[in-house]
Amino acid sequence: MALFQSDMLPRHSTQRILEALQDTRVVLLAGPRQAGKTTLARSLSEKGRTYLTLDDATTLSAARADPAGLVRDLDQAIIDEVQRAPDLLLAIKESVDRDPRPGRFLLTGSANLMTLPRIADSLAGRMEIIRLLPLAQSEILAQPPPRFLASLFASRTPVSGTLRIGGDLVDLVLAGGYPEAIGRKSWLRRQDWYENYVDAIVERDVRDVANIDQLERMPRLLRALAVHSGQLVNHAGVGASLGLNHVTTQKYTAIFEQLFLVRSLPPWHNNALKRLIKKPKLHFLDSGLLAALRGITPEKLAADRSHFGAILETFVYSEVLKATHWSDDRFSLSHFRDKELDEVDIVIENRAGQVVGLEIKAAATVRAGDFAGLRKLAAATGDRFAFGAVLYDHNQAIGFGDNLAALPLSCLWG
Repeated sequence: MALFQSDMLPRHSTQRILEALQDTRVVLLAGPRQAGKTTLARSLSEKGRTYLTLDDATTLSAARADPAGLVRDLDQAIIDEVQRAPDLLLAIKESVDRDPRPGRFLLTGSANLMTLPRIADSLAGRMEIIRLLPLAQSEILAQPPPRFLASLFASRTPVSGTLRIGGDLVDLVLAGGYPEAIGRKSWLRRQDWYENYVDAIVERDVRDVANIDQLERMPRLLRALAVHSGQLVNHAGVGASLGLNHVTTQKYTAIFEQLFLVRSLPPWHNNALKRLIKKPKLHFLDSGLLAALRGITPEKLAADRSHFGAILETFVYSEVLKATHWSDDRFSLSHFRDKELDEVDIVIENRAGQVVGLEIKAAATVRAGDFAGLRKLAAATGDRFAFGAVLYDHNQAIGFGDNLAALPLSCLWG
């Protein structure tokens, strides 16, 4: 594999960021560490914009000791890793209230600052938040934003992308989307990067966002959560092996969610169906990180492919989530499962109330029975149902009825 150069690739969020800087006082790029936020922010910055990073010890000390003083003389600035000094946002609020020109502050943050009520309330109407997750497959391939969601909501079969099936698909999914990890030439070197990444997150970012009295258990908890990725949330079961009760496990899991490592996918609900499972599912936001935490390698999957399904589901969920961030429409994501265990892995609903269902299968064969959950979802939503797809490891799209089809996974970046 050639060395990956992330700074040469356009990000699909670029245009939205530029537009926000033209009409919004503060723009925040929020996402996990090492997703490319700093590289993107600096590439969009015009000359003369001050750059400050709170990963610098001196700057961080100044930001915590006198946030108003640090901001006072700034005209336009990029401030990196702003979650390390949350009170700085209150000083920024005062500054942009005095001088409300758009585009004054471009911030990056590796934690969801909107979970802090004082911050969320003070910046309401002044700040636009743009999510930046690790690279999507279409970004890695330097392709335009895919039209996958637009096609499905228009009840059309989407176009397939560069075909990757079998072993090639495994390599793609296990690589994930972190630029530094993709740039490493072997899976072993990538795994080393991910292990160091987790250690750095726990030692630095967890301390910044929470007061944790059992910090040494956090890496073990993240690995335990990796085993449960794609499953219904069960805090008691996850914490039991670590000696953590369900309350502590839930609290610590919420910290990983705040740091954009995991996310809970809520259950879909509808009054037409009475026997629905109402628990959320847990998902990691990067398939490469998940694979590293579970010790899944291409060699292991070549010998036993049974572990690939959970990694693939995370990959698809992440690709879909990124696509919702680029779109001009707004979407909600959920999952569907009933007491008969018929399910739809991802349910997508747009502002107009249209519904799309995605089922994910790590196999090259699809049967009519794989559409059981999608057919129930279609019956429950009626005219609002736009499309149901089983995404599978093949290169052909095959219809299975009105607005139902088996689609190649490459449709995600077509």
